[in-house]
Amino acid sequence: MSACARSYDRAPDALRPTTIEPGFVRTATGSALISMGETRVICTASVQESVPRWLAGGGRGWVTAEYGMLPASTGERKQRDVSRGRPDGRTVEIQRLIGRALRGVVDFEALGERTIYVDCDVLQADGGTRCASITGGLVALRLAVARLLELGLLERLPLTGTVAAVSCGIVGATPLLDLDYAEDSTAEVDANVVMTGDGGLVEVQATAERTPLSRAHLDELLALAAGGIERLRALQDEAVVAAAPSP
Repeated sequence: MSACARSYDRAPDALRPTTIEPGFVRTATGSALISMGETRVICTASVQESVPRWLAGGGRGWVTAEYGMLPASTGERKQRDVSRGRPDGRTVEIQRLIGRALRGVVDFEALGERTIYVDCDVLQADGGTRCASITGGLVALRLAVARLLELGLLERLPLTGTVAAVSCGIVGATPLLDLDYAEDSTAEVDANVVMTGDGGLVEVQATAERTPLSRAHLDELLALAAGGIERLRALQDEAVVAAAPSP
């Protein structure tokens, strides 16, 4: 695949046009609408002044995530999980990934005995929904804890850093960053990379469809992802600053 064939006429190492709109849901403690190309996800963070029973009395908080796709998010109607009586395996896998990624940068003692639920609802899917959910979910989480700090419910910010995620892969023998659905569906290798703001790897999910992934290609994909995540981190910071109350 040549670079000019990519959506938005992108270079191989370019993200799709990405925006993060903070405070998208006024009733949530923290929220953001993230758009990466045609993929759009609403992320909200809600605070509950209690923790799961297995954490009660320990003086530590908890962060968990839920993920879902609206019925029309993929064009062909997707049945709601509630209609089936249980979430499908893909949904469970993704929400566990989001939760793990966000918990990796949380100081649970500073959070105190409360739970923050980060809900990620896909409005429209065109590849990379789990990565968009992690990136937008972190903004919602940051806004929620900033609100708790502002209300005097926290003594210090319970975050140890930032986290973001991006997809990458090999399509037509070319390593590409931030795959849309058309690229992902034809990729020889596709990967999702979750990294902290200081470059630490939280999770790497990589699958070779036809040709085994070489170590050199893996290193190339990780380098592509690192560059993309650095740009996403800057967008996260801009969104949080934009949501801050005027002095």
